[in-house]
Order: sequence, then C-alpha cells, then structure tokens
Amino acid sequence: GVVMSTSGGLSSDWNDRRYEPDAVWAYQRLKHPTPPRDGATPIDAFIDHHLQQIALQPAGTADRGTLARRIAFDLTGLPPDTVELARYLDDKRPDELATSRYVDRLLASPHYGEQWGRHWLDVARYADSSGFANDYERPNAWRYRDYVIRSFSADKPYDTFVRQQIAGDEIDPTDPENLIAVGFLRMGPWEHTGMSVAKVTRQQFLDDVTDNVGQVFLAHALQCCRCHDHKFDPIPTRDYYRIQAVFATTQFATRDAAFLQSESTEGFDEQQFLRQRLDRYQKVVDAINAKKFKLEREWYAERGLEFAPRQVKEKAGTDPSEICPKNYGLTAQDLGLERIGRKYIERHSWELDRYLPLALSVYNGKTPQVRGTYRAIKMPKNPLGDGELQQVSILSGGDVFSPTLPVQPGVLSVVRSDPSADVIPDRYDGRRTAFADWLVDPNNPLPSRVMVNRIWHYHFGKGLAGNPNNFGSTGAKPTHPELLDYLATDFIRGDWSVQRIHRRILRSEAYRRDSRHPDAEQLDDKDPLGGALAVFSPRRLSAEELRDGMLVASGSLNRQIGGISNRPDINLEAALQPRQIMGTYAPSYQPNPLPAQRNRRTIYALRLRGLRDPMMEVFNQPSPDASCEMRSTSTVTPQSLTLFNSKQSYDRALAMASNLRKTHRDESDIDEILKRAIEWSLGRLAEGDELQLLRGHYEKMLVRHHSLRFEAQPIPATVTREAIDEITGESFEFVEELERYRQYQPELRLHETDASTRALADICLVLLNSNEFIYVE
Repeated sequence: GVVMSTSGGLSSDWNDRRYEPDAVWAYQRLKHPTPPRDGATPIDAFIDHHLQQIALQPAGTADRGTLARRIAFDLTGLPPDTVELARYLDDKRPDELATSRYVDRLLASPHYGEQWGRHWLDVARYADSSGFANDYERPNAWRYRDYVIRSFSADKPYDTFVRQQIAGDEIDPTDPENLIAVGFLRMGPWEHTGMSVAKVTRQQFLDDVTDNVGQVFLAHALQCCRCHDHKFDPIPTRDYYRIQAVFATTQFATRDAAFLQSESTEGFDEQQFLRQRLDRYQKVVDAINAKKFKLEREWYAERGLEFAPRQVKEKAGTDPSEICPKNYGLTAQDLGLERIGRKYIERHSWELDRYLPLALSVYNGKTPQVRGTYRAIKMPKNPLGDGELQQVSILSGGDVFSPTLPVQPGVLSVVRSDPSADVIPDRYDGRRTAFADWLVDPNNPLPSRVMVNRIWHYHFGKGLAGNPNNFGSTGAKPTHPELLDYLATDFIRGDWSVQRIHRRILRSEAYRRDSRHPDAEQLDDKDPLGGALAVFSPRRLSAEELRDGMLVASGSLNRQIGGISNRPDINLEAALQPRQIMGTYAPSYQPNPLPAQRNRRTIYALRLRGLRDPMMEVFNQPSPDASCEMRSTSTVTPQSLTLFNSKQSYDRALAMASNLRKTHRDESDIDEILKRAIEWSLGRLAEGDELQLLRGHYEKMLVRHHSLRFEAQPIPATVTREAIDEITGESFEFVEELERYRQYQPELRLHETDASTRALADICLVLLNSNEFIYVE
C-alpha cells in the first residue's frame, strides 16, 4: 500500500495509515503522459490503445447529419440551425476539417454559454429562492446565473472563474463582476427565522459551504469528516474544520454592484405587478388597523377612560383591567387578512430588489446577530464592529455546542507539497483568496482533473472517472487514468481554456463514432459497461433541452440572452396549489403575460425550491438543494403521458402547426407542409414512407376535428383560499388577485383554430414525441 502523509499534530495511528494505490489515485501529482502511437488525435491514441488491449474493434464514424445534431445539442443545448446545418453538410473539405470549423462556429454562439452555464448551475445548486419553510425569493440571484453564462461564452480561464467565485470580493470589491461571482457561496438552501438558533443556522451554512466547495472543486464530499476522520480517504476531521475556518469570517450581504454594460435589464417594467400588489395589501392592512383603533377608542370611551396605544399604557404601568384587550373586536377574517397582508408586503418589498443594481454577495468580518431574514441583509459600515470574530474548533460529533480543539484555516493536507507550511493566513480577511490560489495552483492535482472530467462527462454521458463529485475511494475509478491526466495537464498548459478541451474532444474519432456497433454481441462481451468508448452512447435530451427544442421546432423560441428570470407556463394545478411560507400562504405562481416573455430558454425560468415545474421534474431536472454531479435518466410512464397529453406539449404542437400554415399558404399542398414539419422537428428530409404515414394520420385527424367544437377556456383572475387564523383557531377566506393572469395573452387557443390546423397539430405532436426528436445519437 501507499503511505499518505498528512499535516502535523495528528496521531501516529493516522500517519501510519496505508492505502491501495488505485484508491488514492486522485491525490497523486499530475503527470503529462506521452500518448501511445497510432492515434488520429492524442485522445484517440489513449482510447485506441485500450481497445487494442481488449481486442475490440470500434464503430465507424457517424454521418454528418447525426454529428451536426449531436454537436449542436452538446455545445448549445439547441437543435442545429438550418443555415449552419446546410453549411456543414455542404462543406467540401474533409470531415475532420469541416467538423472542426462547425465546432468553432458553435463555440462562438451566444447559446454556448447558456448550455455550459446550465451544467455549472447544476453543480453550484442555482435557485431563485432560499428553500425550507421560508422559501423567500432571492431577487438578485439571476445576476449570478448570468455571470456564469457570460464566463463560459467568453471562455474565461477556469482558474479565474474559480478565484472569482471563491474570493472575488477580496480580490477586487470595486468590480461588480466579482461581487456577483461570490454568490456561488450563497447558492445553497438556507433560512433563519425569529425561532431559529443563530449559532445553529450559522453552522449549517459553514457545513454546507465546506461540503459544497469540496464536491465542486475537489470532487470530495467533505461532510463525511464532520464527525470523524474519513474512513476510506486520507482526509482527517482536522482538515474539514481547517477548510471550514477559511469561511468562518465570511458573512452574507446584499451589496451594491452597478449593472454591467453586458447585462440585460429588459423586463424591468414587470415590477408594476409587485407594486400593484403592495398597494392593494397595504390598503387591506391599513383598513384593518383603522378598524382596530376605532374599536379600541370605542372601548375606552364606553368606560370613560382616556385612550392611548396599548404599548403606552403598559409602559406607564396602567392596571390591566383598564387596558383594551388585544385584538379587541377583530374577527378571524380581520386577523387572517392582516397577517397575510403584512407578510405579503414584507415579501414583495424585498422582491423589488430584483430591479436594482444589487448583488447576492458576501463580505468578511464579525458574525453579526441575526434575528430573522425577512429582508435583504446589508453590509455594515464597520465589518469588525458588532458581533463575534468566529473561531472554528473541531466539533465533537459535529455538534456546534460541543467544540473541542481550535483549528487554524488550512487546506487538504494530503495534497500539500509542504504539510508544515501555513498556506492560509489567520487574519480575518484574505483567507478565501489564499484558498482559491491553492485550488488553482498547478501543483494541486484535483481541480484540473475534476473540471476536465466534468467536460468529458457532459460530452460522453459518463466521466473518465465515473463520479464527477467523488474522486475518493468510494467513487468509480478512472477507465483511462493516463488520458485524464493528459487532459488535465493540457488544460493548465492551455491557460485553463474550457473551449480548448471541447475542441480536443469533439475533433476526436472517439466522439465522432456511430452509436451502432457492427458486432453488438462482441461489444456486450468485451465492454459491457461501455467504458472502452467503442461506440457513442445515445442520450435522451435533458428536461431543458426538450422544452427548448420544442420551442425551436414550433418557431416560438425567444433567444434573448440574460436578464431577470422569466415565468413560463407550468401546469395550472401546480401553479395555483396552496403553498405555505412563513406561517402564511405563498403567492400563486403566475406566468408572464406575453408569449415572448414566457418562451425564453429554460435556463432563464424562475427556479423556486418550493415549487418545481412538474414537466421539468418528471424529466429529471435535479433539485437545486444538492450539488448534482450527473443527472439521472429514468424512463417512466409519466414522461410519455406528459409529452403526449400535457397542455405544454400540445401548445407547442399547435404553435408549430400554425407557423407551418403561415409559412406555406397553399393549404392544399399537405405533402409539402408535412415535409417541412419533419425538417423543423427532426432536422432532416422525409425518408421512405414517412410522408404517406403522416398524410394518412392527418386525414383521419381532419375528419375527427371537423366533428369537434371547442369553447374558450377561462383564464383565472383570482383564486380563493381558506385558512385557519392562528390566533382564534377559526377559519377565514381570502381572495388572491392574479395580476399577471389578468393581462395574460395566449399564443393560440383551440376555439380560434380550424380543423385543418388542429389536425396538423396532431401530426406535430407525434413528431415531438418521436424517439428521433427526444434522443441524441
């Protein structure tokens, strides 16, 4: 076995631990191995060498049409543009060169940053709300999302990307980009209420950020070490708390950060809806308070007593019998409406921050006393004024009330070149900068391996190391360790360019292989797990790609880049379901009024932790509560039912049918319309008897729709809730106004369409449900 050295001060028992070499592969120094001979590219040299060792012949190269769709979805998350597709297919240069040029054009697309930003946001746990029982919206979180998208589009060097997210506010607090970037540290779910214990919720943040930084940048779930030394990896509990100490002086703040010229501020006029709601609920609260004071005055007048507010009487020591009872004369309806109005005012006042140049950010200083997070936390004028300058200690059993030995800020001792050196300063600021510098130090073998493995995973569906967030003993070992190291060192030497790694991968024969092998039995026998990469593994579109692809096929996609989160249509029952927040109802989900606002790319959709979009959830969009290393891909009945029967799917099919009609005026030429439907949805020409089959189905549906009549479906303007008043225990009702629905403009309604358009929509629905549309090969 291999002896792994750790930092001083640990027991001799720890220092004597031994590990099998393949169990601690991730901690070994990076090497830049020479590729074996006989490979079209360095990547192919490593992969072909392994295939030769197991005597497995790889599949041939996929045709350009297949590759065009594969590369387009991989790099942009969208089907190939018809112009770009034709340009690629008609390119007379050799396949390798034509593909290389096609890749370059897609990397230059603004949609590239949206797709690869989405991957990062999975890992970072992006959401627009805080989660738990008080699922407050985080009104400025959208700026972090757009920062990530901008960074990938600009091919920002990954080491800079890391440093900005860990320590941007320390590096240069005058740069708004840096203040936005450290929003990464606040992406996890968190709450603190008047009933919370501040010491506990503070520790929850420290545990959360320590573990997430470990998973995202080091591929280690450090939470295992919170209570005891890691059982399988050379990571002692002391290391866990030393890393936690890096963040011990990190505090929450919503900070001033001017809008960048590259940021979109479109849609800010939607704040009118919030202001209308604030005005309405303020009137409700004012009316009930006026009633309360009127009843109190009458109570005092009836008894011949002088009126004064309750607090004044109590402070003066007035006999309780001469003080008007609390909430005198108010009904359960009054009390319930006052509570809801007060809470709504609190929530919506905070949400107006969305339209201001503010960043969800952090600063360094003492930990302040926090009573409840009902509004934005502001940075104090003196960060070292009030509060506690937090000292981290090893917690017995991970219990915040059982501190033992104090620790100084530090890093993973197993990957330090000099275990006795203090690489992190012990002063209150500068800790995160030093930690970020350690992360991106070329001598640290983990972050570069982790990132190139993530890139590989998103291109092939599986990383060279099978668990992108876990390079420890319990994670899957690399199938091609030398290739992983080759790419990791190439990543560093290439100025940490993510796009450089894309180019290396997408130009390889391994990536361009067909998804069908000429000898399926040999493939199953010699490579049952698919790690040898003899064929390309098909994948189903992700939830976002599926929705975005349907928007493209229907001609409805709004390609606006960046800006505040939009509110697409979701299932109406889910949108209007009663949802509790902070002891009262959360506002109902209301989509944007205009189709162009609703039909933006899914990455811009508002992500509420407490209200998931059912369509996204059924197609395995991960919860934002935990870092997602890889998305699961289930195949379950609700998926087919959703695609075929949901209003969202049929709306897209109907929009597609309408647009097909508009672009082809001759309605009698149904074959030409059907040909175009195939091109729009599948990106290719009709083949074989497809036209005949589709025409037959169209004619059947036409007969059916001539016999059907549709009425206008009502659009909700209000929703009535019934609740229990917590003071009286009696029920009361309140009516919630749905402001956005009052101005809601549907794209197209069934009662406004003719039979031929609806019949064509049924054809479009079939195409959008086809395997060819749903899968990338």
